[in-house]
Amino acid sequence: MKGDNPIKHFVLAFLLALGCYALFYKAIEHRRIRKGPWEVTFTTTATNVPTLIINQHKLAITNVQIAFPEQVAPSTNALGDMKFTVPQPVPFPVPFGKCVFMDTTFLPGSITFKLYGHTVELLPRVLVIDQQERPWVTDSVNTLHPLEIRP
Repeated sequence: MKGDNPIKHFVLAFLLALGCYALFYKAIEHRRIRKGPWEVTFTTTATNVPTLIINQHKLAITNVQIAFPEQVAPSTNALGDMKFTVPQPVPFPVPFGKCVFMDTTFLPGSITFKLYGHTVELLPRVLVIDQQERPWVTDSVNTLHPLEIRP
């Protein structure tokens, strides 16, 4: 009788584990990124009103606007499009304030902004503005006026 070679068994087990790892990694990564990121445009209207335009095409969220009348828009150099795909340490600046929370583990994820004193949360299920849930409505405009400071 010929003896079994243990190295052959270890190599076979290693190759099997490596193949399973590659297959599952690819499947999980596909599931993680398949819906794509939040796409947020920081812009101004013709009357210089700072406005956010939010899009997430896989969730059928398009052209949802948040306007901040009575606020001063930053210089046009700071405006533009942002895609929230890669996580980064928070808080970090955005044109109208800062991003205070970002979870992009499974896209689109959750993003929370502090903008002109307002809290704006982008969640796949709902838009939350100042702790008030609002349904995602395509081509809607949400107008946020300055907050009253109460003693």
